[in-house]
Amino acid sequence: MPGKRITDHQVHKYQQHRNKLSQTASAAKSGISERSARRIEAAPSLPSQGPSRHWRTREDPLSAVWDSEVVALLQTDARLNAVTLLEELQRRHPGQWDDSVLRTLQRRIRLWRAKYGDEREVYFAQEHPPGRQGISDFTVADELGVQIAGVAFTHRLYQFALAYSGWRHVTVIDAGESFLALSTGLQAALWALGGVPEEHRTDSLSAAFNNLAEQEELTRRYADLCRHYGLRATRCNPGQSNENGSIESRNNTLKKALEQALLLRGSRGFGARPDYEAFVHTIVQRMNTRALKRLVTERALLKPLPVRRTAEFEEIPARVSKYAVFTLKGVLYSVPSQLIGHRLMVRQYAQHVEGWLGGQCVVSLPRARPLEGQRVGRCIDYRHLVGALKRKPGAFARWVLRDASFPRAVYRQTWERLSAQRPEREACQTMVGLLALAADGHEAQLAQELEQLIELDQLPDLNALTQLLAPPMGDVPQVVVTLPTLASYDDLFEVAL
Repeated sequence: MPGKRITDHQVHKYQQHRNKLSQTASAAKSGISERSARRIEAAPSLPSQGPSRHWRTREDPLSAVWDSEVVALLQTDARLNAVTLLEELQRRHPGQWDDSVLRTLQRRIRLWRAKYGDEREVYFAQEHPPGRQGISDFTVADELGVQIAGVAFTHRLYQFALAYSGWRHVTVIDAGESFLALSTGLQAALWALGGVPEEHRTDSLSAAFNNLAEQEELTRRYADLCRHYGLRATRCNPGQSNENGSIESRNNTLKKALEQALLLRGSRGFGARPDYEAFVHTIVQRMNTRALKRLVTERALLKPLPVRRTAEFEEIPARVSKYAVFTLKGVLYSVPSQLIGHRLMVRQYAQHVEGWLGGQCVVSLPRARPLEGQRVGRCIDYRHLVGALKRKPGAFARWVLRDASFPRAVYRQTWERLSAQRPEREACQTMVGLLALAADGHEAQLAQELEQLIELDQLPDLNALTQLLAPPMGDVPQVVVTLPTLASYDDLFEVAL
């Protein structure tokens, strides 16, 4: 074919066919022309052994300025590209070169850099022995577009993987890259794996490393965590994600697998967070089936787990105020009124907080964070305070935490309609009654009734809703129990004898 050189392989194939076939047939089978076949038979050597061409087939358009101007500019700063250099030449020599010479200039610059350019970074492929290295990283998963109960779920995925077998474990994190998130994800992965590798490698996580310190040292808590499991902690250099490429590539494959599974599912909405976590777990288990054979080899070389897990929480003391709330790391939490005045030892986990008093867990709450634009976050459970509101319903109208106490948006909409159309006292009594009814276990069903009333542009009738959702118990029949006399037992004894 014109424009393509004949290879040594084609020559060998031609010679094999030539022993049995004519020159024309041998050339056709080898993919060359008859003229090339005659030239091959006359040539004393293979094409690769012949003399190299050292002449040009056309005049060099850059010969006048290449050494004197282009090379001089490249030696000044090798980062200059061909477009910039061509524009500079056109300014220096108007009308001498048009844009058609750009491709020639690019080839010449590429060849010059290959011979005289700066040294480039070399990547060294690494061999990972089984049982030696575990790697982990956080990756933002907002692009998946997952929704929980109709609300966009902003979250990260913490992924731990074994460098040799490729086995992985994923934890859903709805907070930042905190130590609690790292500790929870790492420990969950190690106990699911059933063993501990020699080394745990991360990037420059502030949860694990004090990046602002003069000497980069492990934080005390991370050092204690690694010591508990017998892990040797290592990290890649700051800004060099390629040094942790084994986990970076797995982050990409993980999100691609989740994206495809969501497309196949046909919906990105989940009723609750556990449903989404189960979905992620299922996809990860499918991906792990490809690593089962190598995992068998690696598991035999892992170190055993310790007797128990280490703490996955942070303990912070907090006093419950007279408003039945306490503050923890910029978030206001409500508690039952019985705890007013007590000093709790609050355990903050990655996903929830627990209040301990006298060695007993007295309250467990979902962990909350300040919303965008908020200085202080709020986690107010109306069930904690509805009893006190029933005794003081008038306080609801100007309660500072009122807007944070509504369990669903439809309850807030109902309050706005009540406060706008009814006297304040009546509106407060009705709204508090609705919250009390919701606290009795009718929150979801009552929300549906309130939505229908809003569509019909009607205000709720508390008595009617109470009769509908929580009808009074029927009359209990009176049961009269007559006890036998003791003498009747003597008669039975005599009959038995």
